[in-house]
Amino acid sequence: MAEADDPKDIADRERIFKRFDGNGDGQISATELGETLQALGSITPEEVKYMMDEIDTDKDGFISFQEFTDFARANRGLIKDVAKIF
Repeated sequence: MAEADDPKDIADRERIFKRFDGNGDGQISATELGETLQALGSITPEEVKYMMDEIDTDKDGFISFQEFTDFARANRGLIKDVAKIF
């Protein structure tokens, strides 16, 4: 049985997703991902592409909230660290 999501984890995911979703259309483009990560520090286009390939599981060129949630659940420690930044 899957571990239940903590309300704080859900709130953190929503907040982080909205931070990356610059135009508010409910999905994160490679451009939005790159721009947000660039604001946090240096990142290469190759790193952005790698992240998109990892998180965009349906390969439509965008990270949906569901894809982001799936990634966040699999990487809880990373998301907790990112939540501290945002």
